Amino acid sequence: MSSPRESLERASLPAIAWLNGLPRFVPFLVVLALVVGGILLPPPGWLLIGVVVLLLAWILALAWPRLRFVEQLMRLAVIGLMIAVMLTQAFPRT
Repeated sequence: MSSPRESLERASLPAIAWLNGLPRFVPFLVVLALVVGGILLPPPGWLLIGVVVLLLAWILALAWPRLRFVEQLMRLAVIGLMIAVMLTQAFPRT
């Protein structure tokens, strides 16, 4: 019986292999486009930032055991910042 971590790694292998085959700038541009679109589009646009949060959390979960403590904190801070941006877009002050 495999652990949940091993199951996640095994299930992620095709997607990681596909991402690894892309030019390095493509995933960056996709994430950038999703964040900018999530900020600039009207209210349901914040869902695009939610996609980025899920993507970053997935990559963090895969890399977690190999990261040092400071690297883990930096990545958690980025995810926290993206969640804050998403909530700000989802529930704007009026």
